[in-house]
Amino acid sequence: MSTTPRVVIIGAGIVGANLADELATRGWRNVTVLEQGPLHLAGGSSSHAPGLVFQTNPSKTMTEFAGYTVGKMLSLTADGISCFNQVGGLEVATTPARFEDLKRKAGFAASWGVEARLIDPDECEKHHPLLPAGNVLGGLHIPSDGLALAARAVRLLIARASAAGIEFRGSTTVTGIEHDGGRVTAVATDTGRVPADVVVCCAGFWGAKVGAMAGMTVPLLPLAHQYVTTSALPELAGRNELPNGARLPILRHQDADLYFREHGDRLGIGSYAHRPMPVELDGLPAVPAADISEDRMPSRLDFTPEDFAPSWRESQRLLPALHGASITDGFNGIFSFTPDGGPLIGESPEVAGFYLAEAVWVTHSAGVAKAVAELLVDGRSQTDLHDGDVRRFEDVQLAPDYISETSQQNFVEIYDVLHPLQPRESPRNLRTSPFFGRQQELGAVFLESGGWERPHWYEANAPLLADLPQDWREPEREAWAARYHSPIAAAEAWKTRTAVAMYDMTPLKRVEVSGPGALPLLQRLSTGQLDKRPGAVTYCLLLDAVGGVRSDITVARLAPERFQAGINNNADYEYLRGEAAAQSAADPAQWAQVTDITPGTCCIGLWGPLAREVMAKVSSDDFSNASLKYFRTAQVRIAGLTVTAMRLSYVGELGWELYTSADQGLRLWDALFEAGQEQGLIAAGRAAFNSLRLEKGYRLWGTDMTTEHTPEEAGVGFAVKADKGDFVGASALAAAGSPTRRLRCLTIDDGRSVVMGKEPVYVDNVLSGYVTSAAFGYTVGRPVAYAWLPADTSEGQTVEIEYFGRRVPATVAAEPLVDPGMERLRS
Repeated sequence: MSTTPRVVIIGAGIVGANLADELATRGWRNVTVLEQGPLHLAGGSSSHAPGLVFQTNPSKTMTEFAGYTVGKMLSLTADGISCFNQVGGLEVATTPARFEDLKRKAGFAASWGVEARLIDPDECEKHHPLLPAGNVLGGLHIPSDGLALAARAVRLLIARASAAGIEFRGSTTVTGIEHDGGRVTAVATDTGRVPADVVVCCAGFWGAKVGAMAGMTVPLLPLAHQYVTTSALPELAGRNELPNGARLPILRHQDADLYFREHGDRLGIGSYAHRPMPVELDGLPAVPAADISEDRMPSRLDFTPEDFAPSWRESQRLLPALHGASITDGFNGIFSFTPDGGPLIGESPEVAGFYLAEAVWVTHSAGVAKAVAELLVDGRSQTDLHDGDVRRFEDVQLAPDYISETSQQNFVEIYDVLHPLQPRESPRNLRTSPFFGRQQELGAVFLESGGWERPHWYEANAPLLADLPQDWREPEREAWAARYHSPIAAAEAWKTRTAVAMYDMTPLKRVEVSGPGALPLLQRLSTGQLDKRPGAVTYCLLLDAVGGVRSDITVARLAPERFQAGINNNADYEYLRGEAAAQSAADPAQWAQVTDITPGTCCIGLWGPLAREVMAKVSSDDFSNASLKYFRTAQVRIAGLTVTAMRLSYVGELGWELYTSADQGLRLWDALFEAGQEQGLIAAGRAAFNSLRLEKGYRLWGTDMTTEHTPEEAGVGFAVKADKGDFVGASALAAAGSPTRRLRCLTIDDGRSVVMGKEPVYVDNVLSGYVTSAAFGYTVGRPVAYAWLPADTSEGQTVEIEYFGRRVPATVAAEPLVDPGMERLRS
C-alpha cells in the first residue's frame, strides 16, 4: 500500500500536468488529476497560449521558474521534436527611456545567470529581418528564450505521468471541496467524490471559483487579452516545414504593449494596449467538452476589432511587411492577473492540505510545478517563494474591489517601465496610522506598501537644507536614482544622527503570542533563547527545515505567558498561527494563541542622541541606561498614556520603539513632537531610515536574505543560539559546511552613483554576485550597497557593479560603517 498521501490536482493544463509529472518523478503515484474539459485540449488558457518564454525578470524567483521551464520543455520530446523552439527573444526600444530600461534588464539577466546582450539597430534587423534598423534604437537579445508548444506539452506530460501511474479524469467538473476540522478531505465532482489528503488547485482563471469552494479568497482576476494571426507574408514563405512554425526570435515591442511570434508564414500579434476586459466566469458561454476545439473553447472569447485597431496600425509601422497583410483570425483570450503580478503558490491559511498553483503562465509553468512538488514532498521549495506566497496579501488586499482594480492596473502596466519605488496611484489611503493627519500637515510624501501609507520624507523639513553641513550633502543624482527621492532625506538623516527624530513604525506587523504554550512555541520555531525573564527583547530568526532564513523577528517577553513579536509580513503571521493551532491540538495543556495586534496599536520610533532629553519632558519614568538597557522593554507612562517602550533601534541610534493603542496614538505623537522642539526634533521618513539602517548593517528580510540563505552566510549567525535546545532548522545548521558566499557591505568609490538593487557585481572581471539593497550613506558621505559575493572576497578588495551598462567601482568594506563599537546604542 502506498505511503504517500492521496493527492488531487484540479486542472490538467500546463501547470497541473507539469505538477503531476513532477510528483510522479519524485515517486508520488497516488495522484488524481481532474479536468472539466477533454484531456487532449482542456480549453483553458494553456490551450490558446502563444507560448512565449521570456526569462529575464526583476524577480530572481520568476527567472528561475522560467529557466527551469525552458530546460524541461527542451527535454520533453516526441518523434525527435521537443516542446520548445529556442528561437531566442528580442526586446526592442523605440524610446530612450526604454533603451535605458533594457540596460537594467541586461543587468537583471546577468545577476540571475541568464545570457543576454544589448545589441544595436543593425543587429536587431539581422536577428529579425522584418524589423528595419531605422525603427528602433536597439534591443536586448536573449538566445535561450523561445516558444513553448503548450498544448502539445500538456499531452506529452499527461502521457508520461499516466504511464507512471497517475490517474487523469477528463470531462469531470469539480463541484465542491470537502474539509473537516480545518483539513481537506475530498473533492466533490459531477461524477462522484474523490477522497484526498492534499488538493492542489491548478484551475487557471477558474482558481477563484475553486478557492471559494474551500472558503478561501483567491486574489485573482480573469482578464481578456487580444491575440491575432495575420495573413501569409511573402517574406516568411517556405517556413511551414517547421513543426512549430517559427525561426525568428520572439519580438517584444513593449513601448506599444505588443509582442510578435511566427506561425509559419504568418505572424501572431499579442496586445496589452487595449482597455482592461474583466471576465465574469458565470457569463462565459458553455462549451460542451465534446465540442472544444482550437477555435472554440471557454477561454477564447469573441474578438473586438475596435480595441485592436491602434495596435494594428502600430504593428504596421514597426514591421512594414504587415502593410500588405490582413488579420485573418483574432480572439480575446482569458488569462489570470493578480494585484501585484505575482503567482499564487502555497497552502491555504484557512484549510490545511488545500494548495494553490495559480496565476501561472506558460512562461513559469514547469518551474512553479517543481516548486509545489518540492513543497509537498520535501516540505520546502529549493527556490525562494516569498514573491509568490499566497499568504503575502493583507486582509485589506483581499477585498473584491481591491483585487479587481489592482489586477486591472497590473494589466495596464505589464509592459511599462516601472521604478522600484514607484507606488500605485490607486487605491490609496487604505491603511493609515493615527498620525496620518499630522503627517499630511508636515507635507509627508507617501509611498505605499501592503496597503499602508508610509512617509518617505517630509516637505516641512526642507528649510533644514540651508543648515545642512557640507559633509552631509549628497551629490546630485542621475535621473533614475533621483525618482521618488528628495535631498530632504539627507537633512532627516542628519537630525537623527545629531539630534532626535520621530519615525512612524506602525506598519511594522506585530503579533501577540500568549498562553501556556507560547514559550515552547517560540522556542521551537525560532533560533533565539527566549526563556528569559519578562522585560527581555530578543532578535532571532525563523528558519526552514534546511536552515534557510524564512524570516527575522524581534520578540519581547511582556509576561510569563505573553510575548509581542515584530514580524515581516502576513505569511509570518499565518505560519505562527498555524503552528500554534497544531501545537494546541496536539497538547491542549500547551495551547498558544497568535493574534495580529497591528490594527489596534501604533508605534513611534524615537531615536537620536537627544532622545532622553525629550523623554524627560513627557515622562517621570526612568529611561536611563541603568534602568532600561538595550534590548529591554518596560511599560511606562508618557504624557499620561500607557506605552510599551522597547529599547531598540533600526537606525543605529539611542532610543525606543514606543507602542500604544491606536486610539491614543495621536496624543502620543503630539506630546513627543511638542516636547522635542527645543532639541530640534523632527518627523523623518523611510528614505532616511533606509540609509541609516544600511550604514548600521541591518538586514532587510526578503531583500537582503531569504530562504536561499543560511544565517552565517547572511551575517546574522549571532541570532542563532545553538545551545538552547532543538529548534526548526537546528540539525541542518549543525551539519552545514563553511559558506561559499556571504552578504558583504560595499561603498561606491565615485561617491555619487546610487544603485537601486539587483545589479550584477564583478570580482576580478568575473560575474560573482548581485546587489541586494542600496542607498546613499549620509553619515559616511558615499553610497552604500550590500551584495552577495564569494566568501573569500576580502575587505578592501575592489569590485565592480554594473549599473545601466557601465561598471561602477566599489570597495568591500568592514561593517557596520557607523558605530561599530555600539556606543551610540548602548549608552
